[in-house]
Amino acid sequence: MNYLTIPNTTIQASQLCLGTGGLGSRLTQAESFALLDAFAAAGGTFLDTAHVYANWRADLPKSISEKTIGRWMQARGNRSQIIVGTKGAHPDLATMHIARLSPAEIVLDLNESLSHLQTDYIDLYWLHRDDPTRPVADIVETLNEQMQLGKIRAFGASNWAPARMQAVQDYAAAHNLHGFAANQPMWSLAHPNAAAFGMPGLAAMDAETWALHKKLNLAAVPYTSQARGFFSKLAQLGADGLAEAERKSYLNEVNLRRFQRMQKLVAERNAAPSQIALAYLLQQPFPTFPVIGCRTIAQLQDSMAAIAIRLTQDEIAWLAA
Repeated sequence: MNYLTIPNTTIQASQLCLGTGGLGSRLTQAESFALLDAFAAAGGTFLDTAHVYANWRADLPKSISEKTIGRWMQARGNRSQIIVGTKGAHPDLATMHIARLSPAEIVLDLNESLSHLQTDYIDLYWLHRDDPTRPVADIVETLNEQMQLGKIRAFGASNWAPARMQAVQDYAAAHNLHGFAANQPMWSLAHPNAAAFGMPGLAAMDAETWALHKKLNLAAVPYTSQARGFFSKLAQLGADGLAEAERKSYLNEVNLRRFQRMQKLVAERNAAPSQIALAYLLQQPFPTFPVIGCRTIAQLQDSMAAIAIRLTQDEIAWLAA
């Protein structure tokens, strides 16, 4: 495993971050614990969850992903060894058009997440959505207060526009406060079609956001980092064998061209397409911590192997061209 420090923080985390949206829902608690154990045994320390995860399942307790992680950390006694990132301030799923980013809503979700996770602090607290109508002053001041209280070590943005992130950083700098330590966008080697976004309010890495990351040396923690296995499925099944949802989300001329280029690196490195796709993210010119969405230990091991693959900056640029 490789470890990086998130700039402007004291947080050192494994460069691969385990996505936990299926813990306690798609996976049983026993399966979830086994996956978490395997990740930790391989040197993984960074977990990504959210207050809202699996709340779309009416048959399950609320925030089951957070609660499963909390039970696991209590059972293993390893809280101090784990970097916990969780997201809050997501709109209610029944009213996605109504933002929830007031100071009271941020603090409410944070306190509930602390309880679910059975911890008194969260390493990296993400704002799951933005409300562009809300002044950044409210947001920055609220999160800095929570840092002073020791409830969070740092905070980040998820699904925010680059101009709004820059506004947060500018306000923080002008008032000698902490700004965003990281950003969590949708980002993979695969260029997404509109159907890939699924829910309202999601934001993908684009040229403007990438330039902001490079300028600020802002850490990125990309979700959907392997495009739901698109390149692996394309290699195994061909374009005609893809499911309709996969074709609608990722089948386009850009990705077919990138797939052809990827094949050269797959052969040269004796690697899987999914590993080349991860290596592309792991070696960007600013710190990156791709979120890997694994349901099985075999999938976890496949992703872990990407750490050893080295790509040159020329190869990275060529892949994405």
